[in-house]
Amino acid sequence: MFPTPIEKSPRTIRIAYKIALPIALVLWLLPLIGVAITSVRPAGDLAAGNYFGIPSGFAGIENYTAVFRDSPIGLYILNSFKVTIPTVIGAVALSCLTGFALAVYKFKGNLILFFLFVAGNFIPFQILMVPVRDMTLRAGLYDTTLGLVLFHVAFQTGFCTLFMRNFIKGLPFALIESARVEGVSEWRIFRYVVLPLMRPAIAALSVLVFTFVWNDYFWATVLVQGQHAMPVTAGLYSLNGQWVAAWHLVSAGSIVAALPPVATFFLMQRHFIAGLTLGATKG
Repeated sequence: MFPTPIEKSPRTIRIAYKIALPIALVLWLLPLIGVAITSVRPAGDLAAGNYFGIPSGFAGIENYTAVFRDSPIGLYILNSFKVTIPTVIGAVALSCLTGFALAVYKFKGNLILFFLFVAGNFIPFQILMVPVRDMTLRAGLYDTTLGLVLFHVAFQTGFCTLFMRNFIKGLPFALIESARVEGVSEWRIFRYVVLPLMRPAIAALSVLVFTFVWNDYFWATVLVQGQHAMPVTAGLYSLNGQWVAAWHLVSAGSIVAALPPVATFFLMQRHFIAGLTLGATKG
């Protein structure tokens, strides 16, 4: 049912694995390495057609300084935080409640309601583009941070509910039953019994949602036009238009934009891995 651990595989497979793994890693990192090299490449290299060769000099300080000096990338990053942090809090908080209800309570229509949450994840966002944009226009939320936050929360809650419901399903139900026998209210059971056990899952889910929302480009361009609310992913496109073919500056801006989710993952790495693996094996 499960794949054989690599250390228990035949010797030929282990050798092939050790050869293929670094090759796959290099291929996967190649675009990032190319962007990083371009971000420190002098503008003259690109003008001369030196896109993939060794840079003729190091212009990293000038390129990164120019990105912050000549563009509103600081505002774009701030806007991304204004969108991402409330979305993470809203989606995770709602999914904790919905996941608890769907995992603990047995009522008619429980499975159907759960399927509705899951089914939303399979609807392509492109199909929803026009109706969502029209809805934001009618509600007065178009080109606002609040509108972007609300729709991110709505779209992320389905996946988060699936994650939380399955996690809570794996918790010892005897703890909840014991609390009910003692006369503890349902809200206090959730607050003091279940929620502390959900901390690894909350940490893992927060990192995932933070990365999803921060890297979102589609809704950032559909629901926002002005710089006052534009996240950094959409703002990078405007950098390309501002400097025309200044790819060294666009690459530098891309590296800067990628730092917050990378830093978040490394800061939360221990909790992230614990949340994903907790309950994967049984003692």
